[in-house]
Amino acid sequence: MSQSQLKKIISSLPQSPGVYKYFDKNNSLIYIGKAKNIKKRVGSYFTKKFDNSKTAALVSKISSVQFTLVESEMDAFLLENALIKKFQPKYNIDLKDDKTYSSICIKKERFPRLFYTRNRIKDGSEYFGPYASGIAMHTVLDLIKTIYPLRNCNLNLSEKYIKANKYKTCLEYDIGNCKAPCVAYQSEDDYNINMQQIKNILRGNLSEVKNHLKKLMQDSSSKLNFEQAEIYKKKLLALQNYQSKSTVVNSIDHDVDVFSITSDEKFAFVNYLKVSFGMITQTKTFELKKKLDESDAELLSIIVAETREELNEKETEIVVPFELDWEDKKLQITVPKSGEKKKLLDISLRNALYYKKEKLEQYEKTNPDLKIERILTTLKNDLRLKELPSHIECFDNSNLQGTNPVSACVVFKNAKPNKKEYRHFIPRTVEGANDFATMEEVVFRRYKRMLDENNSLPQLVIIDGGKGQLSSAVASLKKLNLYGKITVIGIAKRLEEIYYPEDELPLYIDKKSESLRIIQQLRDEAHRFGIMHHRKRRSKNTLQTELENIKGIGSETATILLSKLKSVKKIKEAKLDELKKIVGNSKAKLVHEYFNG
Repeated sequence: MSQSQLKKIISSLPQSPGVYKYFDKNNSLIYIGKAKNIKKRVGSYFTKKFDNSKTAALVSKISSVQFTLVESEMDAFLLENALIKKFQPKYNIDLKDDKTYSSICIKKERFPRLFYTRNRIKDGSEYFGPYASGIAMHTVLDLIKTIYPLRNCNLNLSEKYIKANKYKTCLEYDIGNCKAPCVAYQSEDDYNINMQQIKNILRGNLSEVKNHLKKLMQDSSSKLNFEQAEIYKKKLLALQNYQSKSTVVNSIDHDVDVFSITSDEKFAFVNYLKVSFGMITQTKTFELKKKLDESDAELLSIIVAETREELNEKETEIVVPFELDWEDKKLQITVPKSGEKKKLLDISLRNALYYKKEKLEQYEKTNPDLKIERILTTLKNDLRLKELPSHIECFDNSNLQGTNPVSACVVFKNAKPNKKEYRHFIPRTVEGANDFATMEEVVFRRYKRMLDENNSLPQLVIIDGGKGQLSSAVASLKKLNLYGKITVIGIAKRLEEIYYPEDELPLYIDKKSESLRIIQQLRDEAHRFGIMHHRKRRSKNTLQTELENIKGIGSETATILLSKLKSVKKIKEAKLDELKKIVGNSKAKLVHEYFNG
């Protein structure tokens, strides 16, 4: 689309709420959006620079724009949601919810049945739920059956068939699970009174049900029907026991909807709780796959609109974690900082986080690359890196009282050790235990060689040590003109502080985070690799010292013998002729006589 065409389209757009649609050059619908002001929103796509590559790609493919005007932003939300579901454009979020969860259905029929289902059919029946926990749902059903016996058959209980005595009582009547409306033992009015109390239970209005049972118990007692009064008492106790396990808050005397959200680079998870009379009566979790760089506020607004439409919610208050740009004056939006509503919000977030954990674990089992990407993304965000640290290197120095100093460099690629690229360094310009000078030398040697060989450089370098070792590494990177091109940090063992160059205060990462865990893994691997090499050098030097104790044998001869025969034991066991071939006649005799008398 040319600039002149673009300006013409934008200038003609109205400053009204509505839904806009973007089409590519093939006239394929690629994105649907909503806005309070279509002109401002659409214009912003072509006047801003987007850091997000997907948004930039979307803008580059827009060939034409269409729009639909609506009365309010709420109408725009609903229309956008319906159109996305219908057309599923490439650049819109993928919306998944937990529709596989069970709901409780009260069937629209004479003497309504009560049962659980995973499919909601628009036939006038009433649905309660969904229930994320099967245990919670069956607990409610068991409670209802205990208090109010209902039929569970699928007979056609029309007035005509009952009067014609078409049916007979069954086992359910004999064991007390049904009052047999099929043979007119229970009237339709009595059945419907019970069904109304069942609806109160499902909505969380237990006080109404308790009052109803108390009245029945008192009436039975006043009529001296103590056996029936005892039955009502047991039902009342069952209800009170259920309430004690289910009550979340006590002082909220009206219905509220609670929404929370947790998100990462690719996914967002929104949890919804319906709270009635202090009890959570419904719960639902949505999964959204991001296509662009959608904010949490945008995603949460979509789900609020979706939920209120789908479940036909009429509550006038919603509880959310942050303010939403919402124009519905009839709706009160509460962002609690403390108290019982904050407690509800915390419960909702806990549900969202749990659902997120479960879903991501499922995805990562089938696609391990997702786990690697998530770990690296978390590390990138925690360490404030500019790019994903797919290549990380870590350095550690090792010596014992200044002897046999060595340094180790370990390499992780895609969050896993790449042992083929591990390297040992023996300091060439440093004598004794000078950690700072040693670190400066080995970092310089490592990256000088990588530059000379034109190898790809790491995105992150970790130095095992505090500010001193980090400053030494920085000095080498500056000499190589790499400082600022490679992120370098230090990790101090005592409190696991992360140090940045030229930053006085350390960064503390959550001790349970995957970011700290992978940094520790790198540090520990570098330490292990360095210690292993250090021990080999000490062992070799000890053996070489024993050979040098032989009069007439120097370090050069000792090194030749060890390189050929590998150990002092094999040198002791070697024949004189074998030794002569390695170091000559005179030195061979000295060694042979030393070990063999």
